[in-house]
Amino acid sequence: MTRQLPVEGTSPRGRRLATNQVKESLHDLRLQLVRLNHQIGVRLDLREFDLDCLDLIARHGPISPNALARQAGVHPATVTGILDRLEGAGWVARERSASDRRAVVVRALRTRSPEVTRLYLGMNSALDQLCSGYTEGQLEMVADFLRRIIKAGEAATEELTSG
Repeated sequence: MTRQLPVEGTSPRGRRLATNQVKESLHDLRLQLVRLNHQIGVRLDLREFDLDCLDLIARHGPISPNALARQAGVHPATVTGILDRLEGAGWVARERSASDRRAVVVRALRTRSPEVTRLYLGMNSALDQLCSGYTEGQLEMVADFLRRIIKAGEAATEELTSG
């Protein structure tokens, strides 16, 4: 692990405290997003993990069930049950792949997406309002920070998965 050089004008103790505040805030953010997604899942009559998979399909689809299982970090058999529920409720469709007629891909049905968009409208509006108070450079820095957190999470997950 590489050692971070102290930023000019910060003490080691101040940096430790600030780092801990960031970690606590990320933890609180995770919990709040879980609560938000739970409420949205309740409104849509979707299990929380089903909502997560629907999001992955909407963002990365059409996608094969195996690729969805990898991205979601679950067993393919679990994905089959999730897709059965999502398809039965009219959220997704399974189709033959255009490139390989033997393969199946899953796509989100656009007819239901306004329901999800409407429920996230409050959070998206709040984020737009929040972001309006930052410069473009500051937003780029925050986006870079979040991307790095995602990479760190991916690496930690991979380590746990393979270990």
